[in-house]
Amino acid sequence: MEKLQYSGMLRNYLKLPLYLIPVFIVGDILLFIYNHFLMGYIFTGCLALYTVAVVILYVVNKRSIDDSVINFAVGYAGVQKSILDNLDVPYALISSDGRFLWMNKEFEITTGKDRTYQKSITTIIPQITKEKIAGYETDKVETFPIKFEDMYYRVSIHKYVAKPMEKGDMVGFKEGENTIYAVMLYDETRLRTLQIAKKESEMVVALVYVDNYEEIVDSVDSVRLSVIRAVIERKVYKYFQDKKALVRRTDRDKYIVVTDRKGLTVMEEDNFSILEQIKTTKVTKDVTPTLSIGIGTAAEDYMQNLESARAAIDMALGRGGSQAVIKEEDEISYYGQYGKEREKTTRVKARVKAQALRELMQTRDDIIIMGHSISDIDAFGAAIGIYCAANSLGKEAHIVLNDVTSSLRPIVETFSKEKGYPENMFLESPEALVMQDDNTLVVVVDTNRPSYTECPKLIERSESIVVFDHHRSCKETIEHTLLSYIEPYASSTCEMVAEMLPYFSDKIELKTQEADAIYAGILIDTNNFMTKTGVRTFEAAAYLRRNGADVIRVRKLLREDMNAYKTKAEIVRQATVYRDAFAISEYTGENTESPTIVGAQAANELLNIVGIKASFVLTEYNGKVYVSSRSIDEIDVQRLMEKLGGGGHLNVAGAQIKDAKLDEVKKMITDILDKSIEEGAINL
Repeated sequence: MEKLQYSGMLRNYLKLPLYLIPVFIVGDILLFIYNHFLMGYIFTGCLALYTVAVVILYVVNKRSIDDSVINFAVGYAGVQKSILDNLDVPYALISSDGRFLWMNKEFEITTGKDRTYQKSITTIIPQITKEKIAGYETDKVETFPIKFEDMYYRVSIHKYVAKPMEKGDMVGFKEGENTIYAVMLYDETRLRTLQIAKKESEMVVALVYVDNYEEIVDSVDSVRLSVIRAVIERKVYKYFQDKKALVRRTDRDKYIVVTDRKGLTVMEEDNFSILEQIKTTKVTKDVTPTLSIGIGTAAEDYMQNLESARAAIDMALGRGGSQAVIKEEDEISYYGQYGKEREKTTRVKARVKAQALRELMQTRDDIIIMGHSISDIDAFGAAIGIYCAANSLGKEAHIVLNDVTSSLRPIVETFSKEKGYPENMFLESPEALVMQDDNTLVVVVDTNRPSYTECPKLIERSESIVVFDHHRSCKETIEHTLLSYIEPYASSTCEMVAEMLPYFSDKIELKTQEADAIYAGILIDTNNFMTKTGVRTFEAAAYLRRNGADVIRVRKLLREDMNAYKTKAEIVRQATVYRDAFAISEYTGENTESPTIVGAQAANELLNIVGIKASFVLTEYNGKVYVSSRSIDEIDVQRLMEKLGGGGHLNVAGAQIKDAKLDEVKKMITDILDKSIEEGAINL
């Protein structure tokens, strides 16, 4: 065995007497040089004795010094091992493949394993995988929380790389096997318990509105109205008080509820059953009361929670009502309302919005109107309606239209210079951005999502925005609008605009092509008046007919070319049926100028197949996958599309997915369907 070698400060300390001998020799020589012979002889004798003593000390005591050092090191290591072994914190060493090398007593007690357990740590803590620890950096501590049985821990993992074993070493690591990981578990159960208790005690504010109170008032006499109002109030109070919440009525059809997070969790678990309970109160054969609930939580103070609750109730009403919306910071959750939106018979809202739009337009010099990207006939027709309203006030208006699809081109061509329309009636996004200034009003139609508009930068730069849309609101909405008119019950935005125009001004006289464009939007979005139609839909159509809209002329404008028709038939032919209820088809967007429009039409056609409850057509176009989804009455496709980042209506919805392939999106849809069926959201 090689002799024990010392290094560092210990080596210098032990060899200091040897280092002093040359110094003393130099001093002795100097004494003789300066003729101090007597002192030189004396010092020489002392130096000889010192040198002999030092050599004897090293030769005789070297072995005992080595033994003492070794005994100290072993004893010190033993103390370290004893400390680690009896440490109150669970501590273990694992290899690079995750197997246990050693664990202390506390780790044994915590995990219920003993030191003979040499399996992977993944069997105890699934979050720690071989692939995960392989990515850890040397000498950098990685931490993350886990729950083990009923306890909460913070896991700390430290990676160590030891020196590989060299020739002559008795003990060491082989090359490539010299990495070990120290794992420590810090008990945070009490901390997490306090955090959970604190979170459960956070104040939650809820606003509860009776959606159709005006209809109830118009449907019954005053005596019965008092009884119905009392029944509704009793149900509202009983439900929330059973959840330990404070309830107060703030208006005849509005309530404010204050509770804590624990109470909110209970409401979430029963899916806000008050939404269904309230529907058992029958007013008339056609009128049933419904509630909307907006809840704000997790804000920094109570006032911000109230503001979140207001935003949530607006979103609930914007989605058709009869549902609960929870706004927690940037997260939004929806509960209830899988049925169709209830049509409102009153036109008070349309009149109020028309007057508000008129006042806004009168204070602006320019009006820029835009719909969603890849504009369809509903967006274009609604834009034409707003354009006519602006013209009736003598205001200059422009419509942002970047790409004109083949299905839209015949209608757009009717608005030419030869027919009296200005050349700059239609603008592309760059032109609109140049024209926009602080005195420009931006009107968005047929979408309430900024990223879906023809020119999102117009939204970012404008402080004067108006929104007209018939799609349900979702997480992404245009904020800070001067006027927002979102009615999910409406068949189309064209219906909303046609209903508003008579209240906007008595001077509005629609030309035939303008009436045709708005009428065409209603016709397309209702699938020739077969879906999502109500009394007000036909009244809006009647208004347009009185202003010159012609059914035959519109039908000619909406005819398809042969390629588009064949493509639509091919999409239907290639469709597969999933779970005997869902038709799914994929389309690469070839051979047609307007692939997304054709995809939407094919989705409508697939609903004509017996047994199909919902259809999904996936179209690959311009680096995105567009999903068009349709249903008749049983499936809420909007809920399904929201999980893909899209939205829409109960029966008509869609989504746009970037950087994805058709087969990937198809897998996403089937997974969403499977999960919805498993959770009971879809009943087959």
